[in-house]
Amino acid sequence: MASGEDDDPIIQEIDVYLAKSLADKLYLFQYPVRPASMTYDDVTHLSAKIKPKQQKMELEMAINTMSPNYCRSKGEQIALNVDGTASEDSNTYSMKMMDKQSFTSIQATTNTSRYAAAVFRKGELHLTPLHGILQMRPSFSYLDKADSKHREREAANEGGDSSQDEAEDDVKQITVRFSRPESELARQRRHLSYEFLQKKQAEEPWVHLHYHGMKDGRSDHERQYLFCQSMGVSENTELVKTPREYLAMLMPPIAEEKIVKPVGPSNVLSMAQLRTLPLGEQVRTLMKNVKVMPFANLMGLLTSGTDSTAVLRCVQQVAMLVQGNWVVKSDVLYPKNSYSAFSGVPAEVLCRGRDYVMWRFTQERFLLRKEVAAVIKLPPEDVKDFLEQMSLSRVNRGWEFVLPSDTEFVRKHPDVAQRQYMLWLGIQAKLEKVFSLSKEDMMAKRPDSQAEAVQVSGEQRLKAAREHARDNQTSLQKDLEQRRQGAANSAAVRVKEEPLSDAEEPMDTSLPNGSLNGYPGAGSPADPLNGHNSHGPTPELLDFVGATFRKHFVLTLSEVKRLFNLHLASLPPGHCLFGGISDHLLQDTILLSHCRQILVPFPAQSLAAADEQKVFVVWETGETFDKHRQVLFEIFMKNYRVRRSVVQTRLTQELGDAVTKADIDRLLKECCMSYGGMWYLKGTVQS
Repeated sequence: MASGEDDDPIIQEIDVYLAKSLADKLYLFQYPVRPASMTYDDVTHLSAKIKPKQQKMELEMAINTMSPNYCRSKGEQIALNVDGTASEDSNTYSMKMMDKQSFTSIQATTNTSRYAAAVFRKGELHLTPLHGILQMRPSFSYLDKADSKHREREAANEGGDSSQDEAEDDVKQITVRFSRPESELARQRRHLSYEFLQKKQAEEPWVHLHYHGMKDGRSDHERQYLFCQSMGVSENTELVKTPREYLAMLMPPIAEEKIVKPVGPSNVLSMAQLRTLPLGEQVRTLMKNVKVMPFANLMGLLTSGTDSTAVLRCVQQVAMLVQGNWVVKSDVLYPKNSYSAFSGVPAEVLCRGRDYVMWRFTQERFLLRKEVAAVIKLPPEDVKDFLEQMSLSRVNRGWEFVLPSDTEFVRKHPDVAQRQYMLWLGIQAKLEKVFSLSKEDMMAKRPDSQAEAVQVSGEQRLKAAREHARDNQTSLQKDLEQRRQGAANSAAVRVKEEPLSDAEEPMDTSLPNGSLNGYPGAGSPADPLNGHNSHGPTPELLDFVGATFRKHFVLTLSEVKRLFNLHLASLPPGHCLFGGISDHLLQDTILLSHCRQILVPFPAQSLAAADEQKVFVVWETGETFDKHRQVLFEIFMKNYRVRRSVVQTRLTQELGDAVTKADIDRLLKECCMSYGGMWYLKGTVQS
């Protein structure tokens, strides 16, 4: 092997020096969209600026407008689009043509510790570390400016009452909100957000620079700093290493790689991570995610060898026994000071309702959703969520508990079953008091005497219903005649009976047993023919409709129903106000409240539903301003949208010159909304 050294002789030794004079100021510019043969050395540089902390650079270079390759008409068109026809100092192109272009930098790499600029002179190699490597690319910000100019011109040419709209914007109501104290976690997240980073980058000021060409005297002077100023060995200790240190730099010792755990969603916990938690937290996490689980399945998910007695102790803290299976407690799913994701109902009310559903499943395997809703008086979305957590929907049978009864667990652990039974007795007494349930209803069934459900086919149910109807046909006919005769003699208000069209569905505000949205009815029987009270609207319903229209003046039927449901939801539990309310009864009540329905000519391509095209307005309130509203409503009977000038002209024709700008502002604010320079009746614009 000795001969190998002679085959690789040393030809030349070169001294290497480290220059530091420009170490914090030297940048390498790259132009990736430009061939290396076409440099910008001879191009006139108009301006240059930099943000040192961000290493962001911008250059402006002149374009040779006299070149045969330059399209003069296109350059003038671009300048016209960007600056318009006005001559201002802030114009991008002062010569009325595109005579310059901009370049913006991006960092090619954030770690430049391995890169340096080298200069070879007189057998010496001088290295200067690079502070940054920037790639300069053309900037098209002038197109954004042209787009904004185009939008401004469109807005100016669109017409309408933009100036009047601006005046109206000045008198709009302003809602003042106070921000909550920001937590440390929220502050850290905000600091890592894209919006915050963009704001911080925009805050750094630009530093304007002077450009000097390659042949400029200042450039020659600065190039001298690329050579090491101190040639002594003591000044270049970075390049003087012992053989051992040099070898360590070439082949660094192998470091143990840290295992980086994969980052998953914040609400997902792997089984490996789960088993690192304490036993109580494992059980709580599993029950909170699964919600209903047999004890055998719970033991299977935990680490093998886990003591079943300890698991039983933990599971009783976070779950209740229902039909031999464990169901997570309500206060675990709905912690204190939390709210429903569907309706915003507080956690305390949700826990009461869910506890009632769980208790009912300790009594029977099947529940009817309407019966549950009639008792707990919660929005239908929350009731459905309770049932979906622990049961499955069965056709014509209601909701069945999701798991079969685990009698094996009850047989093996009678002490746990007895303790859970005593807990359910305490919850039962609480539910009896909260929901005003009778003792007979509460004690009708025992949790340990579950009756097996009898399977009945659809044909058997149909046959039984026909036989029952045939037996009761005579009595039902007599009862119907008596009701019709009584209604004809005693009805104080006659309500027109008409069949519902295919597109119209009755408002779903009634529940079984005369309850309305979970609230019991007023006691008057519902009319089986019309679906509403045969005695007309109640005074409470009239008061609600009248107050609502005095506040809003213009409402669609869809919006009235929404406000009505919100009003019902705001009533305290057990409050008795309305009976079953249908769409017909609600519309009749509106017409009895000095209101009218106007036929707004919606466009043919409108996507508004049938209830959204039924527009009701206040026609008479006893004020002199009623005439103004009536004129406005007559305008909208012929037009879907109008301009302010049309309203002003029509009011002046009908009411004379006494109509002021304040009157028009008030009228439009009460009854209309502005969109795109046009005015629409409230509720008729589809978002």
